[in-house]
Amino acid sequence: MSKFCAVKRAGLLSAMLFVAAPVLAQDEADDAGVEPIVKSLPSEIMPLTPSSLLLDIVDTGRHLIAVGDRGAVIVSNDGATWAQVPTPTRAPLTAVDFADADHGWAVGHDAVILHTADGGRTWELQNFEPELEMPLLDVLFLDTQRGFAVGAYGLFYRTTDGGTTWEEVDSPIREDEWHFNAITRLADGTLFIAGESGTLAMSTDEGQTWETITSPYDSSLFGALPYGEKGVVIFGLRGNVFVSDDAASAQWREVDTGTVASMFGGTVLDDGRKVMVGVNGNIIVSANGVEDVQVLKSAAGTALSAAIAVDGVLLAVGESGVQRIALN
Repeated sequence: MSKFCAVKRAGLLSAMLFVAAPVLAQDEADDAGVEPIVKSLPSEIMPLTPSSLLLDIVDTGRHLIAVGDRGAVIVSNDGATWAQVPTPTRAPLTAVDFADADHGWAVGHDAVILHTADGGRTWELQNFEPELEMPLLDVLFLDTQRGFAVGAYGLFYRTTDGGTTWEEVDSPIREDEWHFNAITRLADGTLFIAGESGTLAMSTDEGQTWETITSPYDSSLFGALPYGEKGVVIFGLRGNVFVSDDAASAQWREVDTGTVASMFGGTVLDDGRKVMVGVNGNIIVSANGVEDVQVLKSAAGTALSAAIAVDGVLLAVGESGVQRIALN
């Protein structure tokens, strides 16, 4: 992948982000007889960060945390007022996940992995590989020790010690080097990956082994949501949404969404409704499983990348930062 690499979801923005990695001065490196050392610069605290490009959001049970461009992490208690906290990177952060109220991880470009053990107040760098020129696109932790990070060109890491060490996952699902856009856990504990070119994969043994699933769609899929006891909802380009009552069966029903807007992120509401968000501020809200859908639009009308529901209000993040959207 070139240094001009896409942000969290392909097609989310027409512009591409470039983060220049700082290096040890060339003359210093020459004098020392070594290659220039690439280092990570800390993020900058910017007053407009809550209304700037953000790519993921999570409710830790204690705080709301969103991540985005230039290593940004912002924290809120109510979803209305946000404060930025420092991080040790300026790489765009694409995804965030918490195992409990204290322990969380964020991933992004330069294969960056950040960790917090104090609920998001402070962050440490666990992984940084700018030489790969590949972004990590999603992260999922099963508990405070076991987690996975997935990304471009089949990039796939796991840890069993809370991120102190990370190792590449050795699996045939990586052979085609498609982008892994999302990893999620279904209601029965199955781990599920959705990605480029209709890539679907699942693990029923908590990530020890993986198998490819026949996909109903041969273009990019950007996310997956739990459905019922064993099922899954997948979504992607041009408003394509499919549902299966049993993820392992590879039997799919196409959902008539009434839109060709690509969907990049989603969440499940407390009442079971599924919400998906995407380009031009489009929002799909499903009821009665996923068969009946309503298409809404955010006030800003700009691309949305992820969403969560808090106290009956949808908090969506994207090109215009955090947006509050009322749901019926």
